[in-house]
Amino acid sequence: MNSLPFRPGLGARPVTISRVAENQWHAVQDDLTVGRGYASRRLDGRTFLSIDTWQDAIFDRLAVAMLADQPAPRYTVVDETDRELTADWERAGFVVARRESEFAVPSGPIPAAVPAGVTITTADEAPLRELDQAIRAEVGAGPGWHTMPAEVLPWQGGTRPLDPAKYTVAVRDGRYVGLLRVATRTRRPRIGLVAVLAAERRRGIARALLSHALHNTEATAEVDETNTAAMALFEGIGRRTGGSLELISGKA
Repeated sequence: MNSLPFRPGLGARPVTISRVAENQWHAVQDDLTVGRGYASRRLDGRTFLSIDTWQDAIFDRLAVAMLADQPAPRYTVVDETDRELTADWERAGFVVARRESEFAVPSGPIPAAVPAGVTITTADEAPLRELDQAIRAEVGAGPGWHTMPAEVLPWQGGTRPLDPAKYTVAVRDGRYVGLLRVATRTRRPRIGLVAVLAAERRRGIARALLSHALHNTEATAEVDETNTAAMALFEGIGRRTGGSLELISGKA
């Protein structure tokens, strides 16, 4: 968004901010909509805000109205290169909570040997759920879920079904020790999650999972920049194509 300064003078016309739907706000001037705000609630329960306007003053008024209507914490995502939009949200009281790098994994085989004693295969639901719960417990006790993509935050009640068809798993001695989930709803497959039990890390299991699942398919991935192991993995097999900032207002 390229913000243009809005400097009311003697002839300035009033702007009305209205909540026109549960998740939408409009800024209206002379019967014309000059700004829009949106709130979306993600599956993890977090509320993300966005504002579409060219004028700083209208952005500020929409932000005030939206923040007053939405309980804390509130979030937004900004491209790392969009300094103007970042400044707009910071002016509204938002601070950077997370920096994420975006990677493209090019087509072509990923050089990776399957570690001795490990088999890469498709998943069954019962052992997959057991591994999923074990990984969630390790992440929750360690780096925390703020380092993971939003869609893999802990499920409320733990009752959301797992679809084994979306997963590739690593098995040692009959036990699942690593998993990979690839989403295919976008133009290019997206790596939704790759995770390995702590006791099995640094043995090449994650790389073997990626090599097995992707074959010659180009894919994308987003990685929290504080996750040094994941950053090193994707810097080794892909190229960085950009990044984004997740900002927060109010305590999580």
